[in-house]
Amino acid sequence: MEAAAAAAGVQLGSSKPQIATQAEMVEARVPLPYRDQCAHLLIPLNKCRVSEFYLPWKCEPERHAYEKCQYELVMERMLQMQKIREAQEAAKVKGGATIGLIPSTAKLA
Repeated sequence: MEAAAAAAGVQLGSSKPQIATQAEMVEARVPLPYRDQCAHLLIPLNKCRVSEFYLPWKCEPERHAYEKCQYELVMERMLQMQKIREAQEAAKVKGGATIGLIPSTAKLA
């Protein structure tokens, strides 16, 4: 994937900075899969949830901010993947070598 991104001129990763530090996320007990660029919004959301006994209508502003951040990250990844696919299609049209998932040196069958 990284080679395809480099060939397409796409920078992998998010343009959003990581605001919450590892120490803050450990202290707030944020699970590993949720330690992304939106973790700084998840920490107050989880505190609100605990203090309000997980009543869904009590923490709507925090939840909305967190979900918007997650949506923006997903859209950014989708745009990066679209650019990579377009570059691969352009390489196929030009007759250039494409970067496949299975290397040509692999013994199939």
